[in-house]
Amino acid sequence: MKILYLHQYFATPDSNAGTRSYEMAKRFVANGHDVTLVTSSAFLSTNYQFEPGWNYLEIDAIKLHVLHQSYSNKNSFLKRILKFIHFSWASTLKSLQLKSDVLLATSTPLTIAIPGLIYSKIKKTPFVFEVRDLWPELPIAVGAIKNPILIRFAKWLERYTYRNSKRIIGLSPGMCDGIIKHGIKSDHVTLATNGCDTALFAVESRVGESYKEDCLKFLKGRKLVVYTGTFGLINDVGYLPELARAMLSVSDEICFVAIGDGMEKNLVIEKARTFNVLDKNLYFLEPVPKTEIVKLLSAADLSLSLFGPVKEMWHNSANKLFDALASGTPIAINYGGWQETLIKKHKCGLVLDSDKHNESAKKLAEFLLDKDVYSKAVCQCNLLAYGEYSRDSIATRVERTLFEAVND
Repeated sequence: MKILYLHQYFATPDSNAGTRSYEMAKRFVANGHDVTLVTSSAFLSTNYQFEPGWNYLEIDAIKLHVLHQSYSNKNSFLKRILKFIHFSWASTLKSLQLKSDVLLATSTPLTIAIPGLIYSKIKKTPFVFEVRDLWPELPIAVGAIKNPILIRFAKWLERYTYRNSKRIIGLSPGMCDGIIKHGIKSDHVTLATNGCDTALFAVESRVGESYKEDCLKFLKGRKLVVYTGTFGLINDVGYLPELARAMLSVSDEICFVAIGDGMEKNLVIEKARTFNVLDKNLYFLEPVPKTEIVKLLSAADLSLSLFGPVKEMWHNSANKLFDALASGTPIAINYGGWQETLIKKHKCGLVLDSDKHNESAKKLAEFLLDKDVYSKAVCQCNLLAYGEYSRDSIATRVERTLFEAVND
């Protein structure tokens, strides 16, 4: 098949963002498909030199048309909206110059559906839409979208996209349920969560030990709990200083490290300073490429995934969870939903209370210091990473969905 793949924020392991589209495209190419990606330069490595406008390059036999467009997690919501609209318009014009047998567009943002819909209608090509977040439900829930006209348009676009897609892919059971509620047949909806890149993350233990010696000298033999991700409004990373403060009275054998960036980062660091945990048992590092996250997770004893009390967000398919599984690192979360069910069912980590910090600190310490319970959790991580959630098995589901769309 000739696959046209639309993703505004494509990234590779050299970037500091999620690499799902790269991993999918790489496997499609390996299976003999011709893959062309239309994307922006926002999350591509700075090693690439981009001219203004459109650029062309190939990465691992994936053909990329790249619009030079910057992005920052610190951008205001309005600035992000303008970039979404700009890319939507520019990618529509670029896509119409390309030929394909099937078009796959992956959100966020929801506006990526616009070039997909236009291309599908004009070129008479089957359109598959992948839902990574339930837009616009999430931005509405957190108050990012308040204008009633904009809300009505976003909801209309969501319904129209679902009803005009040959097939739809959801990254979690909750997302699939949300799609089906719009009247979409369940057999037209594919569950394909994020996956585990064991080829990247499953490294020898010496990689982590070396990283501790070189980059984490402050650890001094303590257990390492890491947060690797965005410091955004919905991520509730302010929970981390609360947890670190509670841990001071529970155990001095546990250390927290947060690595990443976002509009809330300075506020979180100031909160850690106020709580007297900054550079004591809580440390902040600058963002690094995913290849460096591999080393950090190899060094870590536990990985954290955090979200605030926004139930719409609990339907997400957190990269942090799957990266942790891939590295054999147990995972802890402070929210509910299908990931809570997964962790409790498979005993691959623990679920912390989002409000009871002292109780959560005790629970976390007991888990990390119980060698039997901890070693079993590591085994469960490996079973999930190489089994149900392997990147290969997820890619097979997506590829099958593309075939179904073409042959429908």
